[in-house]
Amino acid sequence: MEKLALLGGKPVFDGVEVPEKLFKWPVFKQEDEDAILEVFHDNTMSGNLVTRKFEEEFAAWQQRKYAVACCNGTMSLQTAMWALGLKAGDEVICPTKTYWASCLSAQNLGAAVVFANVDPDTMCLDPDDLERCLSPWTKAIIVVHYYGHPADMDRIMAFAKKHDLKVIEDVSHAQGGMYKGKRLGTFGDIAAMSLMSMKSFSCGELGIMVTDDKAYYDRAVAYLHYERNNADNITTEGLEEYFHMPLSGMKGRANQLCTAYARVQLKDYDERIKDIRKAVNYFWDLLEGVPGIHAHRVDEKEGSTMAGWYIPHFIYRKEELGGLSIRLFADAVEAETGFKSGVGGNLPLHIHPIFQTFDSMGLGKPSRIAFAHRDVRELDKGLERSEKIECGSLPYFRCYMPEIIELYAKAFRKVAENYEQLLDLQKENDGTLDGQWYGKVNKTDK
Repeated sequence: MEKLALLGGKPVFDGVEVPEKLFKWPVFKQEDEDAILEVFHDNTMSGNLVTRKFEEEFAAWQQRKYAVACCNGTMSLQTAMWALGLKAGDEVICPTKTYWASCLSAQNLGAAVVFANVDPDTMCLDPDDLERCLSPWTKAIIVVHYYGHPADMDRIMAFAKKHDLKVIEDVSHAQGGMYKGKRLGTFGDIAAMSLMSMKSFSCGELGIMVTDDKAYYDRAVAYLHYERNNADNITTEGLEEYFHMPLSGMKGRANQLCTAYARVQLKDYDERIKDIRKAVNYFWDLLEGVPGIHAHRVDEKEGSTMAGWYIPHFIYRKEELGGLSIRLFADAVEAETGFKSGVGGNLPLHIHPIFQTFDSMGLGKPSRIAFAHRDVRELDKGLERSEKIECGSLPYFRCYMPEIIELYAKAFRKVAENYEQLLDLQKENDGTLDGQWYGKVNKTDK
């Protein structure tokens, strides 16, 4: 038995220097800087020429007909909802374990969010829970490829077709990923995503919406871009009366410093994320069969991938480690490596007060149900199993450096195989859920 560092043993990373390159992201070349500076010196940050070139290139890469760049990913998701016609009184189904931007904007349109469970292995929308969420007012399903893992698009799309529902893919965690040989973001009626600085596809602060439907595209342009909402760009009938104004009442266009940067990043993106996948898959191959920690990944032999493996995670099964808490497991790994694992992932959205009591419109009732035909909060009682999912983050390898990756794998294995040393440190669960709303880890009463 090898003594754990948390208990005074020698750390796996004792005296080891980790190369900066292993975690540095994004990769930045002179070409990126030149593209940004050209826009800066031309004073065209608020222009459209570079942005429209990026939209064309991104649409082709994404294998969709149209793309609309937005100021951020949240705006791209709200635009997708409006483009599909989501309105007051409608309902939209969304997995409860995701970032708030996936669905919070629906409340701005007067729609009610119905939360669905996630699959405990994929942490993506569980198709088996869709029937429970369905009502005569359901308009759309929001699918999130959580932490890069493709959702079960076969079953979700079959359900949507059967019930005549629209599908929005939130690809913010999975740009460039594949599901059974087809690119993520090409299954739904619309896909939208963030391209902010921490994402796998990183280019500052940016969002983009893609679709094959010209009417949806026109509605998206009219919603965001007052300078493009005119007869030169819009052909869909019914919008001409409102030309020259943004139909959202907001300016949603992208900053061309970001779209110039994004054009350069797009050129090498597929190769760069291929290297990331090689690195993280190697890590998991080294840990095959280790109890307690299970890989959150796909079998690439089936033509699916984890995209750029945005914030790679492990699924934690504490019953395989004598009931050891994930917090204590993460502390022990940190003592071996210096890496602090974020535990819990995103907290379930349905437990946050903004989806329970917040009245943003001053209507005397929670915004989530302000125009709803039923109190959808009652359905939150069926989400207990999503609250029980335990997961933790891994080191986010940005390139393939096998010698260092092997040391991280050794540390995780060391803790898992010597977990009994930690059981005496175990504290009684204090009744809180592990996870985060944003940034730092929060503990929340349940």
